[in-house]
Amino acid sequence: MIKPVVAVVGRPNVGKSTLFNKIVGTRVSIVDDTPGVTRDRIYMDAEWNGREFLLIDTGGIEQGDDVIVTGMRHQAELAIAQADVLLLMTNVHDGLVAADADVAAMLQKSGKPVILVVNKVDNIGQPPAELYEFYNLGLGDPMPVSSIHGLGVGDLLDEVVKHFPPADENDGEEDDTLKVALVGKPNVGKSSLINKILGEDRVIVSNIAGTTRDAIDARVSRNGQDYIFIDTAGMRRRSKVEEGVERFSVIRSLAAVERADVCVIMVDAQEGITEQDTKIAGYAHEQGKACVVAVNKWDLVEKDGKTMDQFRKKVAEGLSFMQYAPVVFISALTGQRLDRLFELIGYVREQNTMRISTGALNDVLNEATMRVQPPSDKGKRLKIYYMTQASTAPPTFVLFVNNRQLAHFSYIRYLENQIRGVFGLEGTPVRFVLRERGDSK
Repeated sequence: MIKPVVAVVGRPNVGKSTLFNKIVGTRVSIVDDTPGVTRDRIYMDAEWNGREFLLIDTGGIEQGDDVIVTGMRHQAELAIAQADVLLLMTNVHDGLVAADADVAAMLQKSGKPVILVVNKVDNIGQPPAELYEFYNLGLGDPMPVSSIHGLGVGDLLDEVVKHFPPADENDGEEDDTLKVALVGKPNVGKSSLINKILGEDRVIVSNIAGTTRDAIDARVSRNGQDYIFIDTAGMRRRSKVEEGVERFSVIRSLAAVERADVCVIMVDAQEGITEQDTKIAGYAHEQGKACVVAVNKWDLVEKDGKTMDQFRKKVAEGLSFMQYAPVVFISALTGQRLDRLFELIGYVREQNTMRISTGALNDVLNEATMRVQPPSDKGKRLKIYYMTQASTAPPTFVLFVNNRQLAHFSYIRYLENQIRGVFGLEGTPVRFVLRERGDSK
C-alpha cells in the first residue's frame, strides 16, 4: 500500500521544521532562526498509532522575485499537489498576518483536508485569547501546539490520521527499494541529475553553490525496480563550513551516505578530481558502500579519441583507493548515459552483497599462496590456515593465521586482487579480518 502523504506548509519561520523533527523523532530538517533555511522538500517516514505515513517539510511560502524564494514557493506547491493531508503552520506570537491568509487561500483551492496548526502555545491549560483570531482563516478549529516541547502534537496526529484511507492488509510487505545517495562537492550537478531522472523540478537548481542544504529523498521506479535517490547538500571543506546551517547540512550528507545502499560519487568533468572529491569518496569507501563514479558535464568537454581514457587515468590517480569503482561519463542536463548509470547502480549493489562459498575462497587462497609465498620475518613465515566470508555489504573475509603481525598489508592487497580477479567484486570495497588461533572472538 502507498503510504499517505502529509505536508507541513506555511510562511517562513513559524516552526515547520521543528514540528517535522518532533513528529519523525530525529533532527532531519535544519532548524535555524533565519527565515528561509529549509529550501527544498524533505521527506521522512513517520508513524502514529500503527499508521505509517510520509511527512514532507517544505520551505516557507512567501512572495518575491528572488530565484531562491521563487524556487521555495514552487517546491511548496509541488508538495501540496502530492499530499493527502495538509498542515498549515502559523504561530501565536505573530498572530494572524496577511501571509497566513494567502497560504490558507492556496491550500483551500487544493480541495484537500487542511488542519490549522497554531505553534508556540507553550503553556498547558486554557488556550490564549490570541488563538481565537485564527478562526478568521475559515479552516475550522485551530489546533494549539508547542512543536519545541511536543505539547499538543499527539492530539494533532490523532486528527491527521482521521483523514487517512483505511489501512491495507499488505502493509507488512518487505521493502526492496534501492537507496542511492548522490554525493559530491557543491554545484557538481546532483540536483540537476535528480530532476532529469524524475522528469520534474523536484530539487531547486541554481548556479549558486550550496543551494541544496538538506538531504532530499526522491522516489522513482525503473524497469521494475524501486529507487530512492538521496540528493545531498554539497560537502565543502571544513574551513568553509562556518554557519550553523551549513554545518548541519554536512552532517546530514554524511548520514545520507550511511543509510544508502549505493553511493554515486559525482565529479565535475571540467574541474577534474579535486581534493574534496577524494575526501567525499573516502568517506563512502570507509562506510563500505557500493560506489559508482559519475563524471558529470561531459557534454561540455572538448573531446578527441583519447579524452575518455585520459580522464579515467586521472580518476584512478585521484581516487587510488577506489580503483574498484566503475566510471561512467554522464550529462545531467541532456540525460546522456543515464541508462548506463542505472545499470551500474544495480550491478555494484549485487557485487556489494555477493556471498562466496568457503570452498571457493580457499581454492583461490591455496592457488595464490602457491604462486606467491606469504611473507616472513626473522625466520618466521606467515601461515594462512583458511579463509571464510563473515558478512556482506561490504564483503568481509576472515583469514585464520598463525601470527597477524606477519601479515604485511601488501600481501593482503595481493590476496584481495586475486579474489577480485576470480569473483569480480567490482564497485565495492573489500574488508579483511585477521584472527590467530586462540582468539576469543
